[in-house]
Amino acid sequence: MKIFRSCLWITAVILAATFIAPEVALAKKRKSGGWVSARAAIFSNSTAAKRYYGKNVNMRVPPASTTKVMTALLVLERLPLDQVVTVSPRVVGIQPTIINLRPGEKFTVRDLLFALLMNSANDASVVLAEAVAGSEWEFVQLMNRRAKELGAKNTKFVNSNGLPSRYSQYTTPYDMYLMFRETIKNDFFRKTIKLRYHQITSLGGRQVLLKSHNKILLTNWKQKIYGKTGYTRAAQSCFVGYIMKGNDICIIAVFGCSKRWQDIKYIVERYGGIDL
Repeated sequence: MKIFRSCLWITAVILAATFIAPEVALAKKRKSGGWVSARAAIFSNSTAAKRYYGKNVNMRVPPASTTKVMTALLVLERLPLDQVVTVSPRVVGIQPTIINLRPGEKFTVRDLLFALLMNSANDASVVLAEAVAGSEWEFVQLMNRRAKELGAKNTKFVNSNGLPSRYSQYTTPYDMYLMFRETIKNDFFRKTIKLRYHQITSLGGRQVLLKSHNKILLTNWKQKIYGKTGYTRAAQSCFVGYIMKGNDICIIAVFGCSKRWQDIKYIVERYGGIDL
């Protein structure tokens, strides 16, 4: 009988350890923020210069389409929105996401920026880069120079859109925070990243319906987070954006996520104290 009771007791202990230990470990992991799927992330109040959360903030990571934040910044600094640009043959064969630009078509800079920031159009990025610098290669030199001016010392771009390349390209959460902080000073940029849908039209009359890749805009969250998404197989899911906390601008950047939207919600609520 004693042996039977001992066996029951041992079994109970093993079962308790089986079910309770993982929960305790998960609770500890969540408390430390280690459960966040992002390889690297940052969440900072840029108005108050206060960091709420950081995970590998200086780790070099592939930027994917968050690259287009810097592309947009340079375009906005160097070209008028009403300028008309002509699509070059170099857009042929560019990998999606694209809006199927055709050589010889004409669009305003404004409409191509809508496509760049909402639809993450890789072909639009090349046309805009050429309009600014004559070639995408020359534009990339401007991108890297401007990044350094903003203090983004661990960033290297090799193209205007973040598409995979045989050459190494990288940024860090902190560097992207710096670049995004500068870009959201522009009214057009801020208004554009708030749009869910928009239609653009070429000078020849071809209409293109755009839909934002930022799924937060389509959720029932109490507050929206406005920004730019990114994804490649190597980079996984990425995002950089901002949310208001009272009158303060708070910027979040996450890279290498398997659960991008869950990461963002958790970080903003737990560490920023913002109810979503």
